[in-house]
Amino acid sequence: MTTVARRSFLATLGAGLAAPAILRAQARPKRHRISFSTLGCPKWTWKQVLEQADKMGYAGIEIRGVMGEMDLTKVPELQGSRLAETKKDLAALGLVVTDLGASAHMHEKDPAAHEKQLDEARRFIDLAQHLGVKYVRVFGDSIPKGEPKEEVLKRVEDGFRKLAEYAKPEGVTVLIESHGDFTKSVDLQEILTRVASDHFALLWDAHHTYVAGNEKPADTYARIGKWMRHTHLKDSVPAGDDRRYVLTGTGQVPVKEQVRVLAKGGYAGFYSFEWEKGWHPEIEEPEVAFPHYAKVMSGWLDELGVKLL
Repeated sequence: MTTVARRSFLATLGAGLAAPAILRAQARPKRHRISFSTLGCPKWTWKQVLEQADKMGYAGIEIRGVMGEMDLTKVPELQGSRLAETKKDLAALGLVVTDLGASAHMHEKDPAAHEKQLDEARRFIDLAQHLGVKYVRVFGDSIPKGEPKEEVLKRVEDGFRKLAEYAKPEGVTVLIESHGDFTKSVDLQEILTRVASDHFALLWDAHHTYVAGNEKPADTYARIGKWMRHTHLKDSVPAGDDRRYVLTGTGQVPVKEQVRVLAKGGYAGFYSFEWEKGWHPEIEEPEVAFPHYAKVMSGWLDELGVKLL
């Protein structure tokens, strides 16, 4: 075979081998902007997370621990050379990592404890940059008893200001979640306004602002909707002095109304399912809850005319 003929043969062979992959990519159906948090599948391996997300029709994955390891910088698939392989696997399935969920919180008063929290958040920001992830969630978390609220707010704001400055050159945005003692939109609005950074925004846990904050979805969105970049959506019912999480649309939380408010407001992020199986092992397994959420949420988003990815 001549050199020219050999080149022609290899080019034809290469095109033939590439064609199936291209056809598969073209044939993959478009998906809604739905994701799930890995907090909901604490026993799944990373391979299972990817396979199930693709199989169930999700477009995104929110990483909040893998196989019980909550420090994502220690997860094998997110370290060293395996990180590049993980990025390729995600791209091959058309999956997006919506954000990384850190456990860091900004309310600590002790300087050493506060710095430790900042350090964790910075490590997650670095990982997000390497993984190509836009957002890192960090908590404001608590208002310690006996401390004036304004003092705690200033400390939380200072922590997030430092993190936003650190995240800016990394191309990452830090998100405060409506969580813990920070479920009132007026408090979140104050923090977001004072920090005033393009690299600091909000993760709206719509369950918490409704159940703990006693706010209607439309009222919450009216006050802090412009900062919303990601969501946590879930349903629940009263259970004694607490709540029990239930399958989406079967409880007393107005999840469909929350989705409607987001869609009508022009929200462009993911509608993420935070099934807290890692904290509440008694609730349904992810094999039940995840496909249920995908079906219900896709139906609602279809009704609202939300565009597919």
